[in-house]
Amino acid sequence: MTETILEKLSANVAKRQNTPVMRVVGNPEMKVTKLALSPGSAGFERETQALELDNVEVLLVGETREWETVEYAADAVSEGKRKALIVIGHVPSEQAGMEECARWLKTFVKGVPIEFVATKQPFWTPAERSVRR
Repeated sequence: MTETILEKLSANVAKRQNTPVMRVVGNPEMKVTKLALSPGSAGFERETQALELDNVEVLLVGETREWETVEYAADAVSEGKRKALIVIGHVPSEQAGMEECARWLKTFVKGVPIEFVATKQPFWTPAERSVRR
């Protein structure tokens, strides 16, 4: 991965995932070269194991429990560790996988129509709403 800063990485992820609603824990100016992805909701144990790895500076997760992984990441940042967490959201983190699943199912399920139905991000932000008006 080409070096970037956390703020630019998170903005790029939001743009590519087409989601205006995303949350980030960490120093926006932190230089980033190593990240891991955990789509969906892998759970506290797997997420913290990833954050503890030396080759992971940023963990991108679909969703997580705020009182566990978010606090763990916030504590790591408070301790001065070069760690960050980007919470993409359930829908944006799994959408591409579900689209691929529909394509895959079509290769062997015959006689039953299979169609991928895209889901919009269910969340919005107050700033986003005021811009749309």
